[in-house]
This record gives sequence, structure tokens and C-alpha cells, in this order.
Amino acid sequence: MIFMFISLNLMIKDLVYIIEYSMISVNSISFIYIILLDWMSLMFMSFVLFISFLVIFYSEEYMSGDLNKNRFILLVVMFVFSMMLMIISPNLISILLGWDGLGLVSYCLVIYYQNIKSFNAGMLTALSNRIGDVALLMSIAWMMNYGSWNFMFYLEIMKQDWIMELISYLIVLAAMTKSAQIPFSSWLPAAMAAPTPVSSLVHSSTLVTAGVYLLIRFNFAFNSSLMNLFLFISSMTMFMSGIGANFEFDLKKIIALSTLSQLGLMMSILFLGSYKLAFFHLLIHALFKALLFMCAGNIIHSLNNCQDIRFMGGLVKHLPLTCSYFNICNWSLCGVPFMSGFYSKDLIVEFMSMNVLNIYIYFIFYISIGLTASYSLRLTYYTMIGDFNFISLNLLQEGNKVMLFGMSGLIYIVIISGSLFNWLMFDTMVFVCLPVFMKWLTLLMIGAGVWVGYELSKFNLMYNLLSNNNYSFFFSSMWNMPYLSTLGVYYYPVNLGGCYLKIFDQGWFEYYGGQNLFIFMKKLTLVQFLSLNYFKIYFLMLLVWVVFLLIQI
Repeated sequence: MIFMFISLNLMIKDLVYIIEYSMISVNSISFIYIILLDWMSLMFMSFVLFISFLVIFYSEEYMSGDLNKNRFILLVVMFVFSMMLMIISPNLISILLGWDGLGLVSYCLVIYYQNIKSFNAGMLTALSNRIGDVALLMSIAWMMNYGSWNFMFYLEIMKQDWIMELISYLIVLAAMTKSAQIPFSSWLPAAMAAPTPVSSLVHSSTLVTAGVYLLIRFNFAFNSSLMNLFLFISSMTMFMSGIGANFEFDLKKIIALSTLSQLGLMMSILFLGSYKLAFFHLLIHALFKALLFMCAGNIIHSLNNCQDIRFMGGLVKHLPLTCSYFNICNWSLCGVPFMSGFYSKDLIVEFMSMNVLNIYIYFIFYISIGLTASYSLRLTYYTMIGDFNFISLNLLQEGNKVMLFGMSGLIYIVIISGSLFNWLMFDTMVFVCLPVFMKWLTLLMIGAGVWVGYELSKFNLMYNLLSNNNYSFFFSSMWNMPYLSTLGVYYYPVNLGGCYLKIFDQGWFEYYGGQNLFIFMKKLTLVQFLSLNYFKIYFLMLLVWVVFLLIQI
């Protein structure tokens, strides 16, 4: 809360504090650690700390049966610390420290349950993020041309320079791996192997938004060709994840795909040229998505760790408070009027409508909004409205007071945050001038999405769609991206390695290399022949020795 008030003070006064801390000074060389405190970094820090506090509080009961609960809490704290380091850094080196800290701790958290599925997901997460780390290292190397790594001073003044353009492409590549844009999208649903409090913190407000935050900092250096290229990629991510969520049956993966869709929306509006709107949606989305994951965690916890939505249904009778929170977050995600998500999503779509770009961007934005409403209603139908499909022997009750308290701490902020930050963040009100039909189009698409979601909820239609149909398999598996990211990458190198081992290491190299050379040398030497302990050789040597002595005499 203190960070939030300081942030508002800096915003009103239009102040930025840059704190330099001299770590070591040797002769004329000084190593200085720089901290950037402006309204954006402090506001984001306040959100991350608030959500992490509630998630750690929530974890006390969610992870109560775990023997290594303290280790889990410490990992989460390390994760938050890495995020803080990244947020307050105007320097690429210290950003890399926080960036790599996020990647390393997220790997430890994804493999926390230590089974083969977790290990595979952890490896996919770590290796996808390593590509971004390499891009960041390369941008650090290119940044040396300017004599300093404090990128804040060079973004606008060096915008026309080809080196800054190259650095921009590398930074966007790094952000795309961290924020799971196409073609690096497959790690985000796979990372749902982590415990639910981790999903709530990591995959809502911290890890996946780190890429968007870095781009918000760097956006002044982007030129039009870069923005057009990555606008296409981020809009395709938004569309792809929206379709994928409509075919998914795993509760946490549906919410993960909705996160991916919202990340695509943030990236799209950022590349359309409004970094403030991207930051606004990032903050609002962090709140309701964290609570959505917490509600999902409570449902999974109550259903004896069952995540398949086909086994749920009628939960509103058994878990009324959790379902109320879940519904409020879903409405906010859809952009239902006067929920928090409405203020950012509606503004984003209207900002996009006022720009004259092309029909593709216009259609993809509105279709993606419809798909969001569609999978949200489908999720609500499967979990809350339909018949109760779980086993008869169950203990469904809201007895988890600590978890409910953690969720209740977030619900009030989720409801009021959209309107509140809409008034706080924008110093001048955004004037939107559109025809009546275009103003209503957002709500019409939400209504159409709700209808499609209801139709998709019908079991017989869903099973007919999913059975023996290559198209539905293609859409439900994120356009085959999980297979392309794993088997598609390592199949040929591993196959080549097997051939190399068989033909060279255990074949020709073995024959002409060490073993054959050893056998050849063994046959060549006489000393080896003499050491075989033959009696006749000993007697022959004795005879030779006696003859030698006689000759000497």
C-alpha cells in the first residue's frame, strides 16, 4: 500500500527518482547499481507484493499436507524478489539478474511435485525461456556500443540507429519467450503442473507479465515495421489460445489459455502504440486472474485433486462463496459492463477501432473477445450449472477458512479496481468518438460468444466435435504447437546422435580407435609375450644366461 501511495504521488508530481549505489570502485572503474523509481515501477511492485502476500497466506492451508511447505514458501519469496529486481532496473545487466532468477525459480516451482509430467513441463519451460535469456545476453553485448547499459537514456535518441533496431528485435524476442507468444506458447499450459498457488502468482501477475513489462519500458525504441510484424504474431496468439480454451477439459489449462489470450491482447495494444493501455490491462488482469486461479485451486482441493471439468457440475450448491468469486472473475475476464475488466478491454477495443489499420486486425480483436466469452460460459456451465458428476463419496464444503480469507482479500479490489485505476492512471480522459453500431459491437460480440459457449457446453455436440475429427484435434492442441516445440525440435538431432553413436563411437572409431590400437600394440611387443609365465621360456632364458656366463669366463 505504501508503494501505491508513493506511486500516486510521483504520478501527480510527474517525478522520477533514479538512485545510484556505488558497489565497488577500482582505480577509475566504478560498478554502480541503479534503481529506477517512477509511478509505473512502484505501482506494479505494489500489485505484485499484494497478490504474493495473499497467495502465500492462501498457501498456508492449500499446502498444509506438504512436508516441504517451508521450502515452497521460500521459493515463492525468491520468485517475488527476482521480480522486484527486474521491475526497478533501468539497466540491462540487473534486468538479466532478475530475468534469470525468474526462469530458475519458476523451473524449481514447476517441478515441485516431482513426477515425470512435472519434469517434462519444467524442462519445456526452462528451455523455452533460455532462448529469451540468450536474446537478452546478445542485446547486452550490442548495447556496449553505446558505452552504457542504462537503456533508458538511449531509447528515443537512438531510435533511427540500426544497432538500436537490432537490440529492439532481440528484446522483443526475449519478451515473447517469457510471455509465451507464438511460437513459444506451449510452455504456459504445460507449466500448470505446478501447485495452484504458483499458477495464481506466476501465471497471472509475475512471470508471464515480465515480458510485457519489459516491452512497455522499451516501447519508445520500436519502429513501424517491428510493430506491424509482432502485432500480427500477438494477435494470432490471442486467437489461437481463445479457440484452444473452447476445446480444453482441464480446469487449470483453460485458465492458463485465457491468460495467454489476455497476454496476446496486451501485446497487441502495445504494438498498436498505446503502452499505457497495455499497462492498465496488465494490472487489472493480474488481480482477477490471480483470484480466478485461487478459486480453481479451492475447487480442485475440495474435489480430491480432480481437475477435469467433466467430473464437476452443480458446484454452486456445495461451494457457494467460491463459485460467486469465480463468476465475478469470469465476468470481469469477459468484459461485462462495469466489472473491472470492462474498463480496460472496452477501452483497448475502442482504441483499436479508432485506428485505421486493416480488416484482419479489426476482425481478430472482435472474434477473440467473442471467444473469451464463449470459453468462460462453457467453463461456468460445466462446473456450476449442470448436473453433479463427481463420485458419491465426497466431502464438498467450504471449511477452508484461511483459503477463503485469502480469496476474500482480493475480491473487493477486483470489483472496484477497473473504475478506480481508470480515473487514477489517465491524467486526461480518453475521448472515444465512434458510431453507435461500433460502440455496441463489443457487447454484441460478448453476447454472441456467450451463445456459442452455451452451444459448446452440450455434451453430445462436444463429443461429436472431438471424436475422429482432425480439425478439432488441431485446434484443441494449440495448432500442434506442443508437439512442434518438443518432438519437432529434438527428433532429428537425437536421431542423428543415435546414428553417430552406432556408426562412429561404437563402429569405425571403435575399430580404428582405442581398442584396435591396443590389440595391435599388444601383438607387436615382445615384453607382453615374455610375461605369459611359460616354463619353457623361463628355462630358455636360464640357458641363455648360463651360456652368456660361460662365454664371459
